[in-house]
Amino acid sequence: MGLLGILIALAVLIWFAYRGWSVLLLAPAAALVAALFSGEPLLAHWTVTFMNGAARFMAQFFPIFLLGALFGKLMDDSGSVTVIANFMAEKFGARRAILSVVLAGAFVTYGGVSLFVAFFVLAPMAQELFRKAGTPRRLAPAAIALGTSTFTMSALPGTPAIQNAIPMPFFGTTAFAAPGLGVIASLIMLGFGMWWLLRAEASARRRGEGFGDDAATPVDVTEDQAIRERAAMAREFDLAELPHGKRAAGPNIVVASLPLIVVVAVNLLMSLRIIPRMDDSFLSEERWGPTTLSAVGGVWSVIIALSVAIVALVLLNRERLVAFRDSVDAGVTASVLPLVSVASLVGFGAVVAAMPAFATVRNWVLGIEGGPLVSLAIATNILASLTGSASGGLTIALDTLGETYLRLAEKQGIDPALLHRVAVIGAGTLDSLPHNGAIVTLLAICGCKHSESYLDIVVVAILGAIIALAAVIALGATFGSF
Repeated sequence: MGLLGILIALAVLIWFAYRGWSVLLLAPAAALVAALFSGEPLLAHWTVTFMNGAARFMAQFFPIFLLGALFGKLMDDSGSVTVIANFMAEKFGARRAILSVVLAGAFVTYGGVSLFVAFFVLAPMAQELFRKAGTPRRLAPAAIALGTSTFTMSALPGTPAIQNAIPMPFFGTTAFAAPGLGVIASLIMLGFGMWWLLRAEASARRRGEGFGDDAATPVDVTEDQAIRERAAMAREFDLAELPHGKRAAGPNIVVASLPLIVVVAVNLLMSLRIIPRMDDSFLSEERWGPTTLSAVGGVWSVIIALSVAIVALVLLNRERLVAFRDSVDAGVTASVLPLVSVASLVGFGAVVAAMPAFATVRNWVLGIEGGPLVSLAIATNILASLTGSASGGLTIALDTLGETYLRLAEKQGIDPALLHRVAVIGAGTLDSLPHNGAIVTLLAICGCKHSESYLDIVVVAILGAIIALAAVIALGATFGSF
């Protein structure tokens, strides 16, 4: 009965979440269903197990959600994101429209700009470039997804994406875990995705297919509550805050790019130089957990990098941030709903993991052929696909099985950095199924339908990521982490 309860709880969560019901209510309700079938105390699991799991996630990652959303909003309102996108469009031109969109998306998201902020700048840019080039508009969502939601989210070393930060407290790693493998995975995702999109563009030209229906109108996703709820589970920015504040004309390209460079540079400096040399003896005191520097150092590096970049951004754009208070309010408020939504999913996972029947699930996962790397990849894939959230699925997997994988890795001589990279790339594959909030939002912003554009998204965001994941596992198992 306990295992049946877990399956029914998952079905309830997925069924209603896909139909626009708020995960804030669904997650505890589904957790109570699992507890009910197991004959466990309901209120105790809601107020203790569920809330402790959710609170633990918020305690670990609230600063990154907060600063990431604020940085993205200030970059948008200063006009910097638009300047960078236009610069890429001018440099590569309409003849390389797809490459322009992909590289613009990659640059801004690797520098820490929130995904949905990038979407709203890149979608009109892509539409204009594709119209001039005669490239089918149906390819725009896949091009944007390739640049913003694949290698810069899960593979490229140092990315400040929340998905890349989640494994750090579990494995004692940094955002630059397994940098060589991360670069290889990034090149595979980028190369495979570009090959497919250019092939699709060439095929369309041979058939005489042009830009397509210019009358299609994007959906106002900021007013669509169902899309907003889905998006909140997918990424770290609340769509409702996008219209607030005032976007400026924008600085020159050097000033626009500098805060993004600061994020990466400071993160690298903190991760590899400053924090490892800190005196961490004070962390052994009871009031700090106790904890260790390896458990918190990676998160600290990202927090400091985003903080320094925000200060630099404000100083460089004082005159352009004409509604500074509104921009700040919108940025920090935009972090709340995504944080609590993902935390609710984590709370649900904590209750499921506390059920006696979960031992059967754990044994099945750990018994998958291929060793811990393959098992971890499959676990993160499944949970990300079920929840429609890379961050939610990844946290549930590591909350329930992270310590077990770490012990297995120590016994088998596997570098925790390799676990980190496999887990993040694994979470960034099947999370892009049709119900994913980011996919639904992207298609709506571009004015495209699943029937028109989703196949290309599958190839560049799922198939390419799976190929890269397989390569990382094979190389990591043969040569170790590098």
